[in-house]
Amino acid sequence: MGFLDIDNVTKSYGAVKVLNETEISVEKGEFLVLVGPSGCGKSTLLNMIAGLESVTSGELRINGRRINEARPADRNIAMVFQSYALYPNMTVRGNISFGMEMHGIPKPEREKKIAAVAELLQITQLLDRKPGQLSGGQRQRVAMGRALTRDPDVFLFDEPLSNLDAKLRVDMRTEIKKLHAKLGTTIVYVTHDQIEALTLSTRIAVMFGGDVQQLGTPQEIYDNPANMFVAGFMGSPAMNLVPARLRNIGGVMSAEVTLATGTAITLPFPKASHLTQDDGREIILGIRPEALTDPEGASRDSQAIHQVDIPVDVIEPAGSDTFVTVSLGGKDAIGRFRAHTSARSGQPFPFAFDMEKAVAFDPVTEARLA
Repeated sequence: MGFLDIDNVTKSYGAVKVLNETEISVEKGEFLVLVGPSGCGKSTLLNMIAGLESVTSGELRINGRRINEARPADRNIAMVFQSYALYPNMTVRGNISFGMEMHGIPKPEREKKIAAVAELLQITQLLDRKPGQLSGGQRQRVAMGRALTRDPDVFLFDEPLSNLDAKLRVDMRTEIKKLHAKLGTTIVYVTHDQIEALTLSTRIAVMFGGDVQQLGTPQEIYDNPANMFVAGFMGSPAMNLVPARLRNIGGVMSAEVTLATGTAITLPFPKASHLTQDDGREIILGIRPEALTDPEGASRDSQAIHQVDIPVDVIEPAGSDTFVTVSLGGKDAIGRFRAHTSARSGQPFPFAFDMEKAVAFDPVTEARLA
């Protein structure tokens, strides 16, 4: 049993089921991110925890207490919305203080809490301004400050950074991570941005079609995706998914991939060592861009680097990296090269495959095989 238990929870609207049986146990102080595309059920689940949506079946518990029927005000949760939800006619001080006033907290205690959260969020100099005088990032800090004064059991964040520009999103990600490190609060955070999920969370629930596709640490999700959806959704650029065939060569398993020239290359595949009976089986080979690189950039610790000359299709300089596109198995595959690579479009270039980091999926079920 965790601090927040989501126990076989479902949500239906009439005959339409939008969230299937979902079971997640969140420990005290954990930062859980619910991530997935629009319509996957993540915001519905968050709203059920908040009490803004009813639970169709299953049970929600905070610190062992069932909250299915509890009013939002009685759940001891605080929510930070995408739209900030600030009162435009009130100052920052008034917005932060409003909830405490409604709960009858004496003014001296209110002022003490306002000062503490303003210092924590570095908005002390903004207390007498109104929301219309603030930037998007400052407004989001105020919304977070208002939530912090509640001393809640659980913080809920509903895509809080989606209205900010790219630089502000990065800055606010850092601020939220610092805040979690300082306070050790339990957070459930909804986003469609997989970079936010990977950088902020202690655990990630990747959702799609009303189901949790995979629940794990950021490293587990990134290195060992449970299926092709998770592999393609998490990571930027996404994992390359290449049609291939398993080959058992003298008891050693390899992946056979066809190049655009029609030539087949054979890549040693350590993770497929348990599939010796599957010689000739069609698979989808998954390999991250950083595991498909120039020889000098390949991992020195890997025991399964395999080098192949492949014609380059596209070069995309990206500052600290260069992304190089080639054709593998009839699909475009992206390699992450060093900034000053000598690779050129239309010319063959040596590619280093780190097959220790490769995975395999079933092309029919899309589940991971190795």
